[in-house]
Amino acid sequence: MNTATRQFIESHLNDDVRQLALSKFPDDVDKALALNQIEARQILSKKVPSWASNPDLLFPKHLSIEQCSSELTAKYKASIIESGDTLVDLTGGLGIDSYFLSEKFKTAYYVENQKELCDLAEHNFTVLGRKITVVNDDSESFLSNNQKFDLIFIDPARRDIYNRKMVSLHDCSPDVVDLVETHGRASLHGTTMLIKLSPMLDISVIINELPNIAEIHIVAVKNECKEVLVLLRPEYNGEPLVISTEAQRSGEISFKFTESEEKSAIPTFATTIQKYLYEPNAAIMKAGAFKLVSQRFGIDKLHINSHLYTSDNLIPDFPGRVFEVVGFAPFNKKIKKELLKYVDEASVAVRNFPLSANELRKSLNFKESDENFVFGTTMQGEKKVLLLCKRT
Repeated sequence: MNTATRQFIESHLNDDVRQLALSKFPDDVDKALALNQIEARQILSKKVPSWASNPDLLFPKHLSIEQCSSELTAKYKASIIESGDTLVDLTGGLGIDSYFLSEKFKTAYYVENQKELCDLAEHNFTVLGRKITVVNDDSESFLSNNQKFDLIFIDPARRDIYNRKMVSLHDCSPDVVDLVETHGRASLHGTTMLIKLSPMLDISVIINELPNIAEIHIVAVKNECKEVLVLLRPEYNGEPLVISTEAQRSGEISFKFTESEEKSAIPTFATTIQKYLYEPNAAIMKAGAFKLVSQRFGIDKLHINSHLYTSDNLIPDFPGRVFEVVGFAPFNKKIKKELLKYVDEASVAVRNFPLSANELRKSLNFKESDENFVFGTTMQGEKKVLLLCKRT
């Protein structure tokens, strides 16, 4: 990159890229490169801020930027693995996971089948002062020709060429199940594997298709599930520990359990709405720890299929949103004149309710606002109710 292009990028980092593309560029500025780098840095400024702020790093086209791990989730991955001698990231991509995982290993390999990404990764690792060996190869070929590793990390492609959502790990590219069976059990005895999977994949599918699962981490950021991480230990034959985590810059909020604990949990059910309402975070909801939340925190579940909870005593460390209940009433034609007669705007949500959130909002004629919160849900006895709440 020449000096003029670099200076142009620094001067236009906050510009609208689409508008900028229509403007005339100085003759000594590489227009395509500048636009690509500005767009990438804008995306990465929130996703990987430490990289976005480094003017010497170079980034690939849009798709690789969108698919890469965030700095927060990459650091989380590094926190759940043990230190060792050798690491290989078999699906290198932008190199975010390789970079943060490599902090815990003496030797690290970045493997990627796209030459352009390899060239950029080699440049960026050098700029960042991190010694990571970059290899332009596919994962199966690399594993077939190399020695044992302490940790293999893989983030397989999660959709096929027709952009259909996968329903099995065999739909991954590379095929994760085949890779684990071929290399994890045979040629790489003693190797731990960490696999990043789509949060759209059912946990039951993962457990049924992969052996030696020690831990399943469901990672959410800002209450949105971002990743499912599967940790395979070669000699582990017990029940997987499911760890639902809300990752934050200030630390993690985790809820740990096993499937057998959830199956044997005995929840209590509410006969009425009490002073506080609890909504578990997205990671717990994805994990399906619905009965166990009631048992562990001593709070009443509204309905077997309504994953909302209530109590008269405040649970300050609850892993999710907590509301103070202003009032509640049966969902009928009188609801606007009674419970909601002074409410014109609210954030509307539904759990186990016949209307979607948008349909309920339209029927109530509400504008979107975080001043009030209205929940549509079902209680024991199949009673449809609306709850008016405030955040605690």
